[in-house]
Amino acid sequence: MTGPTRDPGVLPDPYAPYVQYAATRSACPVQPVPAGPAGRANYLVTGYAEAREALADPRLSKDTAAFFAGKESRRRLHPALAHTMLASDPPRHTRLRKLVTKAFTTGAVRELRPFIARVTDELLDQWPVGEPVDFVARLAVPLPVIVICRLLGVPRADRPAVQRWSAELFAAGEPEVIDAASHALAGYMTDLVAAKRLSPGGSLLDRLVSARDGEDRLSEEELVSLAVLLLVAGHETTTNALGNALLALLRHPAAADRLRADPDGIPAALDELLRFDSAVSTATFRFTTRPVTLGGTEVPAGVPVLVALGAANRDPARFPAPDRLDLDRDAASHLAFGHGVHRCAGAPLAMAELEIALRAVLTRFPAIRLAVPPDRLQWRRTRLVRGLAALPVTTAPD
Repeated sequence: MTGPTRDPGVLPDPYAPYVQYAATRSACPVQPVPAGPAGRANYLVTGYAEAREALADPRLSKDTAAFFAGKESRRRLHPALAHTMLASDPPRHTRLRKLVTKAFTTGAVRELRPFIARVTDELLDQWPVGEPVDFVARLAVPLPVIVICRLLGVPRADRPAVQRWSAELFAAGEPEVIDAASHALAGYMTDLVAAKRLSPGGSLLDRLVSARDGEDRLSEEELVSLAVLLLVAGHETTTNALGNALLALLRHPAAADRLRADPDGIPAALDELLRFDSAVSTATFRFTTRPVTLGGTEVPAGVPVLVALGAANRDPARFPAPDRLDLDRDAASHLAFGHGVHRCAGAPLAMAELEIALRAVLTRFPAIRLAVPPDRLQWRRTRLVRGLAALPVTTAPD
């Protein structure tokens, strides 16, 4: 007689993947792993030093178009998503990144903080009093969506559809869903760009449209691709980071109490929270353009290299006692935002949203706690990002 079947999205221990990574890393920080029906080897990087090196090594290309050229594929991903800034190398990547970085400088984000705080308060005002509430659905998802949509000039009425398509892009094991979402999102952005041309405004997307039609000479595909990338990257990872951070604090009440008593300490705690449970589990696609030696392992040319950011952030060689949440730890060197020329351009915005949201939740709801046992939490089924499908909490005291 067999026992009950466990939902694969439900883990007996929310941090079980890190245990698996630790076993892999202890065997070898860089090793081949089978992937795909043909069993072709990819290389998995789980060590911190090796991951940092790989992320900054120009011999590891992100040009997916070059890698897949001439290879047959059943995928029908829209070109605007297949050929994003993230899927390019310098000098193209440098040119595209230069167009967007000004929107995420410390000064630019500082101007957005009052808006972020206001949206956070408005969302928390809608939480039911004394009843369980899903933190993911009621704050972690809508807050980053609203902020990035405002930044890009996406109309309020379109936000639910945009969020749905974005979530479907991470539907692991469902290539048809991913491909369909890519076309829906690219089609929407193409139409929005056309609308901006007819009625210009002051959003980041309006400025990118001006670049397309001005001296920077963005192609139409590059313009739509940048818009889609900013939209998706601007909220998906922040949503997961918010859920992971709050879960970590709820499972470590002393840390939560400390930040509740001293909310000004939240900014300094964010690096450790991001290190402890990274929202991006595996960095985006890379492949070797020539043979590379990583961590003593010879990686041949022309093979994908998977950099496990979450594993690297738990490497005891870099972070002693890595499985312990330690708010006094100097974790500024974490790799949750990546490293090198592809380090997340929107990191300052993500940090601001994390700080403002966590401060509001901890101070407004001093009795907040998990509404279900940790082993019943459901996680999103995707290799690229690590995040909760839902985080049920209750705000009423026992």
